[in-house]
Amino acid sequence: MSYKKTESYNEASLKLATDHYRQLLTALGEDVTREGLAKTPERAAKAMHFLAQGYKMDALEIMKSAVFHEEHNQMVIVKDIELFSLCEHHLLPFFGRAHIAYIPNGKIVGLSKLARVVDVYARRFQVQERLTIQIRDCIQEALNPLGVAVVVEAKHLCMMMRGVSKQNSVTTTSAFTGEFQNSATRNEFINLISAKLS
Repeated sequence: MSYKKTESYNEASLKLATDHYRQLLTALGEDVTREGLAKTPERAAKAMHFLAQGYKMDALEIMKSAVFHEEHNQMVIVKDIELFSLCEHHLLPFFGRAHIAYIPNGKIVGLSKLARVVDVYARRFQVQERLTIQIRDCIQEALNPLGVAVVVEAKHLCMMMRGVSKQNSVTTTSAFTGEFQNSATRNEFINLISAKLS
C-alpha cells in the first residue's frame, strides 16, 4: 500500500520537515544536490509523518467502535502482534511483538481492534515501558474487563547500532490489571503466550 493512498500531508508541515532534513544532511557533510540525495529530504519527511501517524488517531475511539455484549468470561488472548515504533531518545526504531489478554466482563471487542490499538500507540515517539501501559489502560477503559494483561518484547536499534552495540538483547515489559494481578491467572497467560502451535 503506497503512502499516496493512505496518507495526506499538511503541506506547510511537510515543507518544514523537508527543509530540516536537508539541513541535517548538510550538517553531516553530505551534498544534498547529488542525485542519490536530491529527493531524500522529502522522502524522509513523508516517512516520518507516516511513522508518527498515531498522534492523529484515537485508540479509545477505535476500541469503542467494535464493542459487543457477550457473556464470555474466560481469557481472550491475541499474541504475536507485530509492532514497529521509534525510540523517543534517539529516533531510532524498536520492533517486536505485543501479547494481549483480557477477561471479559459482559463485553468483548473485535480482535483486530486490539492490533489497531498497538499500532496507534506504536506510531508515536515512544519508550517501551509507556507503550505497554498505554495499551493496557486503553483496553481497561474501553471494556472495563475483569483484567488486562500486556507483554511487549522488542529489540532496540539504539542498543544494537550504537552505544553498547548488543545485537541479541531483547527488552520485555509487562503491565497487568485486575485478575491478572493474581499469580495463577498471570502464569496461565504467560504459559499460553509462550506455547508454540503444533
